[in-house]
Amino acid sequence: MQQYYVSTGSELRALCECFSGSAWLALDTEFMRTDTFYARLCLIQIAGEQGVACIDPLALTDLGPLRELLYDPATVKVLHAAHQDLEILHDLYQAVPQPVFDTQLAAAMLGLGEQVGYAALVAQQQEVQLAKAHTRTDWAHRPLSAEQLDYAADDVRYLGPIYHKLRAALQEKGWLDWYLEDAAALSDAARYINEPDEAWRRVGLAHTLNGAGLAVLRALAAWRERRARSANRPRKWLMDDALLLALARAQPATHAELIALPGLSARSVERHGAELLKLIQDARQLPAGQWPAAAAPARLDVRQQARLDKLLALVTARAQQQGLSPAYVASRKHLRQLVLGEDQGLLRGGWRAALLGKELDEALEICV
Repeated sequence: MQQYYVSTGSELRALCECFSGSAWLALDTEFMRTDTFYARLCLIQIAGEQGVACIDPLALTDLGPLRELLYDPATVKVLHAAHQDLEILHDLYQAVPQPVFDTQLAAAMLGLGEQVGYAALVAQQQEVQLAKAHTRTDWAHRPLSAEQLDYAADDVRYLGPIYHKLRAALQEKGWLDWYLEDAAALSDAARYINEPDEAWRRVGLAHTLNGAGLAVLRALAAWRERRARSANRPRKWLMDDALLLALARAQPATHAELIALPGLSARSVERHGAELLKLIQDARQLPAGQWPAAAAPARLDVRQQARLDKLLALVTARAQQQGLSPAYVASRKHLRQLVLGEDQGLLRGGWRAALLGKELDEALEICV
């Protein structure tokens, strides 16, 4: 397979013209995120019948031709563990390419391993052992060596053959339409948007707060999210989760109380103190009806546990009848959420609902 390194506009235009109209393209990215909020895109690898290319976005001022290539709806984009790569593209273009085929997702459906890694899948499907020498490469450093470029190219070199094998296996089993339904969800832009007002939900131990404390946490987490985005710096550089929780618990009302809070530097107080106090005050004054709610992980009562057991048995039986992995149809965690009434979307529509039918409702209604 011919290999290209693309670092000029003319090379990129020629490459994209060569790959244009492909039925499929393998795609991967290398990025750094040590000192930024947004991932710094350092290398883009694509492969097709025409060859494999490593594209250097740090050397290029215009990726327009590549955008047209990747966002062509007639071309299937083949990725492994697609979420991070698609998130980067969404951040760049506020849109997600489609259609997408995720080989990790397909492997899970076929029972080849839950969240199987790319190297393991290549070894399993292609009988090739990938090198591990450059797993900690600084992809922002230039120049990249020939060995580094070969390592990066390997991340897409085998995706095409694996894609064809997995797709054929899905087709043979009659699952291809089901898989494509799941894969289509990967192109939903909503998956890659983190609303600032929802950032508090990702703060560890948020469930240990309640009432006004959660309202304060929501305000502080949203403030951190917006600040970090604006400065393009990691959230924790501005304020880590532990400090957010400490502020939400203490709810300081004065400059002196803020300074006395352990872990909050004098510099942070000087730069952000007045703003933090205003956020805390406003959040505390919200009426109780506007406070968020974060329940601690609930324990199932006897009746709920019986429902969960019934659901697990139902999913296992129906999945095994089809030859599917039960965990792919629905994980224990998701079924638990279903019993608690927290999430009913996955099993209430699409092929899963058709597979489980009215038995799902019957399992949820059983008594002990």
